[in-house]
Amino acid sequence: MPPSSTFARFCAAGLWPELSKRSAGQLEAAGIIGPDDVTPAALAKVDGISTKKAERLAKTFSDAQARYRVAELLDPSGLPMRLAAAAVDVLGRDAAATLRRDPWRLLDCVSGNQVQPRDIDAFALRVLPDRPNKDDPRRGRAFTVHVLSRATRDGHTVLPDDTVMSALAGLDVPAAESAIAAAVDDGDVTDFPSYDGETPTRVLGLTRYAMAEESVAEGIKRLLATAERLATPEGTTSVTGGLDPDQRAAVQLLAAHGVVVLHGGPGTGKSRTVAAVVDLASALGKRVALAAPTGRAAKRLEELAGHEASTLHRLLGAQGGRTSEERRGATEFLRGESWPIDADVVVVDEASMLDVELAAALLDACADGTHLLVVGDPAQLPSIGPGRVLADILDAGVVPGIELTTLHRQAEGGTIARLAAAVRTGELPAVDDPTREVVVVPASSADEGARRVVQLVTDSIPRALGIPASDVQVVTPVHRGPAGTASLNAVLKERLNPGSGTIGGFDVGDRVVATANHLDDGFANGEVGVVTQIQDGALTVDFGAGPLTVPGRAVSDLVHGWAITVHRAQGSEWPAVVSVLPPEAGGMLSRPLVYTAWTRAQRHLSVVHAAGAVLARGVRDVGARPRRTRLTEILSG
Repeated sequence: MPPSSTFARFCAAGLWPELSKRSAGQLEAAGIIGPDDVTPAALAKVDGISTKKAERLAKTFSDAQARYRVAELLDPSGLPMRLAAAAVDVLGRDAAATLRRDPWRLLDCVSGNQVQPRDIDAFALRVLPDRPNKDDPRRGRAFTVHVLSRATRDGHTVLPDDTVMSALAGLDVPAAESAIAAAVDDGDVTDFPSYDGETPTRVLGLTRYAMAEESVAEGIKRLLATAERLATPEGTTSVTGGLDPDQRAAVQLLAAHGVVVLHGGPGTGKSRTVAAVVDLASALGKRVALAAPTGRAAKRLEELAGHEASTLHRLLGAQGGRTSEERRGATEFLRGESWPIDADVVVVDEASMLDVELAAALLDACADGTHLLVVGDPAQLPSIGPGRVLADILDAGVVPGIELTTLHRQAEGGTIARLAAAVRTGELPAVDDPTREVVVVPASSADEGARRVVQLVTDSIPRALGIPASDVQVVTPVHRGPAGTASLNAVLKERLNPGSGTIGGFDVGDRVVATANHLDDGFANGEVGVVTQIQDGALTVDFGAGPLTVPGRAVSDLVHGWAITVHRAQGSEWPAVVSVLPPEAGGMLSRPLVYTAWTRAQRHLSVVHAAGAVLARGVRDVGARPRRTRLTEILSG
């Protein structure tokens, strides 16, 4: 049976920090049935709670009072209790008072699709003393922000005003123009003139992303204007021996300009070019900082460039704990204009993963005169967050750039690199590879595809190629179904690391992936690691850059990671990758998705193909899904 009171539901929802589910179920038997009953003495009577722990739990409950006050508002409306935590994260400790004044502010705290605008309307009816009108400006503001927030999940930073007004009409907002004006007046939304050919139009965007795009453009122009030449073309020859003409040109560009973009597919020598840039800067006595969005990518960059590298979040001094999509506030960074990065040359790899806010933080933290080398592959999937920073910079044409096209990686990645190069141009050639670097495994259904995946990971690849299962990563476009992440991880855990799930379903030896940012704990959304120790309710996980502690409060933001989505695989590579393409992924298949999945493989790629003809059609016809942004326009203006 569900808990019988607001207090019980609050505890069962995990909103009381450090209270386990087991202890939550025993509170009523100990006479703790409401907030007034929470005392150290009462808690000490609960089985398994020591006196010391009882004192700590009493304190954490006191600290959670802001959440509890929101929960008391949510409960009569049947809204999910988890929204109480999100409301306090977004609105602050006075969230309950804020919601009594403006209940539609709760919509600012909603993520996903479990709570709809109509649910917030019902909440407002219950909270407000007088029956609200549909044209209430508070409602209009919230629904306008909601429409634009949903657009950011598809990568847009702005939308045309007629698109927003149409969406508002669909939400039964009677005066869309007034609703937009309320959101603009409140500062949540900014409007801009734009141009569709010769026709002036208006676009609308959430202010935080509008400011970020302005900041990126300002930062790029500032570095281009303030950087002094590091060396003449002749002065770079000591580090460019053995490079091809385009690679040499990239080094010369970086020596001459404040911002340079280096892009190209796998095997074209981007890392070798970065190594030459590092050698040049070091020879000139310049400080160098290398970074990438993920720990695995940073470690690979460090190995290939021969210089220390870190995650971009760590380089910028990211602050804060859980900053998943449930939190609307931007990540805060210690590094910025007042305390810039201690480097004369900054290199950022895997730049296709940069969303507009992270790019803005990076540019803000580069002091005047810094040389910034942006390295990436615009053919990959764009960032999970809003914006298309790398592509927008290239489209603007104001930043010097070099595309590397010559394939150098033959012995260790020839077939994978050639296949990737073909997919990059929209072609899907037949694979005939006697070296078995790339193997295509046909399957007639998702069920058969799943069986093939398990066989490849647990037997065929380790036995035939000598690559252990620990070095094999499964990548799939979907979460659900037999060939989705959930089912495959359940089967692979049973085969590769069976266990009872000591904490949160995890055992030592389990592969895990983070589903939210925990920057103060040292890991970010999408990081893949292995559990190396379990002790005192916490996991020790090696995410590729060394072991770190994942505290109990963060364990719920980990899932098993033998099989992960393509988006979460972005920025990382593995010795072997099994890319499964089930029938249910048909509508998702696109050139960037397939290209990103297959370029995660270093030495071997197995493609479990159950998607039929839709795969070739997706590679040929479906490019990057369009994103509406302003960065190109700002840079070009």
